[in-house]
Amino acid sequence: MGYYIDLEKITIDDYRIKLGSVYLPPGRMIFKEKLDERFGYFKSVGIKNVKELIEVLRKKDKYAELSKVDCLSGDYLTILFKELNSTLPKPNKLADFVGISKNTFDKLEKTGITNTEKIYNKVIKKSDRQKLADSLGIDLQDIIELTRLTDLSRIKWVGVTYAQMLYALGVDTVKKVSGSDPIDLHARINQMIKENNIFKGAKGLNDVKILIESANELPLDIEY
Repeated sequence: MGYYIDLEKITIDDYRIKLGSVYLPPGRMIFKEKLDERFGYFKSVGIKNVKELIEVLRKKDKYAELSKVDCLSGDYLTILFKELNSTLPKPNKLADFVGISKNTFDKLEKTGITNTEKIYNKVIKKSDRQKLADSLGIDLQDIIELTRLTDLSRIKWVGVTYAQMLYALGVDTVKKVSGSDPIDLHARINQMIKENNIFKGAKGLNDVKILIESANELPLDIEY
């Protein structure tokens, strides 16, 4: 169990197949070019999984060495590194969620629980949530809501506002997002944005497809 995807379990071949089949926005279409050649090279130098690939790209000397390879030259490695890092989304701050008691946030913060990653392992089971509420003297319903918002926050590119939109729509767990119809969810999200003037513009259908695809990659650890 864990807040993030276990990148060690995603082999280089798994990731190559994923990039070849999923929808990618225009700025990421470079990933479909020379796919076999590029990932074949990663394998040839002993990179077995996505975790190892990220670790190699974080090392300046290794990055510089790879950038000299013809099929990896140009902006490819920079864009790839950003894409790989997006699989480990930055946790959302609990205090940024609206509609939850300040008393709850204050008591959680005193125990060092300040973001969605830190609360995750303490709310996986129903009994864990009850224990947390009882031990801190806070409302169980707040903990249940934070559990669902935490679950949603694990999805790539789901910030505080997006998580609370999905929660309000009743698509309040990773499992529900992963099982959603993209056309229906897209319409509902944009209706909410328009009716509540949440922000300018709208979510694109492809953005919602990426949301659902990303949710499908996550383990369903939380007990509901």
